[in-house]
Amino acid sequence: MSAHREWSRWSVVVVFAVAMAWVEAAVVLYLRTLVNRLDPYQPNPLPLATGLGQAELVREAATLVMLAAVGWLAGRTWRSRVGYACVAFGVWDIFYYVFLVPLTGWPHSLLDWDILFLIPLPWWGPVLAPVMIAGLMVFGGSLVALGDTPDRPLWPGNVSVALNFLGGLLALYVFMADALRVAGQGEETLRHLLPTQFHWGLFGIAWLLMSAVGLDLARQVWMSRNKRLVMVSQSTT
Repeated sequence: MSAHREWSRWSVVVVFAVAMAWVEAAVVLYLRTLVNRLDPYQPNPLPLATGLGQAELVREAATLVMLAAVGWLAGRTWRSRVGYACVAFGVWDIFYYVFLVPLTGWPHSLLDWDILFLIPLPWWGPVLAPVMIAGLMVFGGSLVALGDTPDRPLWPGNVSVALNFLGGLLALYVFMADALRVAGQGEETLRHLLPTQFHWGLFGIAWLLMSAVGLDLARQVWMSRNKRLVMVSQSTT
């Protein structure tokens, strides 16, 4: 019964994230239509003249708060709350791009450039890159959300957490590399920046480092299940 309840919680979080992804995609449709930027890969993706820049920054922060809030409400321990928040974020990010296709006709492929965030500097990268990270978040978050209990905590070890942290920093650098390069040249230069080359090699290393958490969690779940099977087998003999 407990496992059924957790799967129900997981399903509700996923449904919420999918619905939120549609809302996000619709907002982006309105915004990009208003500023004539359906394809974000062009100079000045959010023109200052529209007065929407500050509102967009706050909206991005509010989105993160909403995703964290649904994780907090769904989880029973701090670990499962983090897990559900990761599930919500990953599903939301993936379906955001899925819904953009019928709404806007973009992206044309997973290699199309997108401006991912504006905080603290513009993040640029092909659509495939954030989708790959979102997949890790759904995988690892689901393991924790469904497998963690107060009496049997499930959480990655310190080494895998450290590797994930390093991978995250490296991924952030890859996304903001071009923006960091011209950051000292003023806001106008940043707004007209268009990256031309994505460092897939560095991103691949970052993604592998970030996958350490999911692999560690999967190992723990596998070992725990094997241990329970052995105990059940011994009790019946």
